[in-house]
Amino acid sequence: MTRVACVIIGRNEGERLVACLASVPQGLGDVVYVDSGSTDGSVAAAEAAGARVVLLDTGAPFTAARARNAGVAALDGGHDYVQFIDGDCVLDPGWVPTAQGFLDAQPEVAVACGRRRERFPERSAYNRLCDFEWDTPVGQARACGGDAMMRLSAFEAVGGFNPSLIAGEEPELCVRLRAAGWQVWRLEAEMTLHDAAITRFGQFWKRAQRSGHAFAEGAAMHGRPPERHWVAQKRRALLWGAGLPVLIVLIAVAFGSWALLLSLVYLVQVARLARRYGGTAEAWERSALLTVGKVAEAWGILSYVLRGGRRTLIEYK
Repeated sequence: MTRVACVIIGRNEGERLVACLASVPQGLGDVVYVDSGSTDGSVAAAEAAGARVVLLDTGAPFTAARARNAGVAALDGGHDYVQFIDGDCVLDPGWVPTAQGFLDAQPEVAVACGRRRERFPERSAYNRLCDFEWDTPVGQARACGGDAMMRLSAFEAVGGFNPSLIAGEEPELCVRLRAAGWQVWRLEAEMTLHDAAITRFGQFWKRAQRSGHAFAEGAAMHGRPPERHWVAQKRRALLWGAGLPVLIVLIAVAFGSWALLLSLVYLVQVARLARRYGGTAEAWERSALLTVGKVAEAWGILSYVLRGGRRTLIEYK
């Protein structure tokens, strides 16, 4: 496994980072930890675990994309692949050999990712929603998330991550990789456990707002055919999160408060989604959060537009 390097990124992850470092298998090549201004002892923990530490310059905005690029730049030569992992995740023991074997056998594939699961879904409805979101279809995919193994030659050929993006940097990279002829695959294998640690509505709102920002920026960059990157997600967020509420208020102003009954369309939407997801209590919970989240996503889109595309980091923990 010495042909596989590992790049870990983090900011004030505390014990989550300690667990992440401990999950990195023995026998890998370089293990690099990139820190974005932590004040909780993360740097000392990484050094104690034997990782090479890179401290991001505070003179430029912190982004996950910038941190991952810095980690790759710090690698020694001789690696074919790099395993990216966020500091709030732990690697499954079988993932690295599984992903490496797949990439060895499939030279046209640039990215292999597997099943990312929430570590503590029982702690909140928001964590359970994250676990649902991680469960994407197996097979050739359009994008990966922050945990993935990538072919270094492909990663470097397209210029790595866009360091200016505050969110959605992995799908954006995959757009460029696929345009260059590479493939992205999701394997039917356990990859990582993630600790979202979302226990408050405000955290959920910020995370959804960040998604909306990513939809707007991604569509602005790659929204033209044939890619149409995140155009549909942007439209849905604007429809449910902004367009319909404004329309209902305008009708109420023009024709009376009875028109506010039109807002029952949101209950219909929740019921429709809950039925799609199986009709269980968890399905209703998930559907309600997805529907409310559209308002936060719309706010993220509008904030991006009103700021003229200027980027401000949106953190939820």
